[in-house]
Amino acid sequence: MAISEKLVTECRTRLLQSKQDILNRVKEARLNLDQNEEKGGDEGDQTVRVLAEQEFLSMHERLRGQLMEIESALARIEGGTFGYCEETEEAIEPERLRAIPWTRLSIEGAEIRESMNKRYARG
Repeated sequence: MAISEKLVTECRTRLLQSKQDILNRVKEARLNLDQNEEKGGDEGDQTVRVLAEQEFLSMHERLRGQLMEIESALARIEGGTFGYCEETEEAIEPERLRAIPWTRLSIEGAEIRESMNKRYARG
């Protein structure tokens, strides 16, 4: 089953929007962090700043991973491999692509990968 051009276009639009949303969130969080970057203050103020920095770094890392997945999906669109499962090489379900346009795996492929990970985790 081939992926329809309409679905690819729909997913490309969502991917680009998600990418922009992530970039905006990081920019906004960085601005907020910079505004709270006043020097000095008591230990409580310094603790709050350190916690805010840690929260920012954690969020930044999570969003960076998601951004990499989005970039990879956009590259697959350009390369003509978008929408095909890396595990089964079959077309990914349209509903799954609409829900998670950066996914690399079909439902079956995700189950196979999860089963393999569990097997290797046991040692």
